[in-house]
Amino acid sequence: MSKKATAKKLRVRLVKSNSGRLKKHQACVRGLGLRRIGHEVEVIDTPAVRGMIDQVNYLLEVTEASTK
Repeated sequence: MSKKATAKKLRVRLVKSNSGRLKKHQACVRGLGLRRIGHEVEVIDTPAVRGMIDQVNYLLEVTEASTK
């Protein structure tokens, strides 16, 4: 099995608007793949992704993705 198939995943949801925020924070939200309030994506848990989540944690809701 490849490493990506077994990698831990996180579900990230945008719960507050990113308009009027710092440009760096807006870029982090975009980098996570989030587009609008309520939009939810599943991302692989890496140090880079964790860093983006930590920067904009006041805009997000993060949970572990369930493995099927």
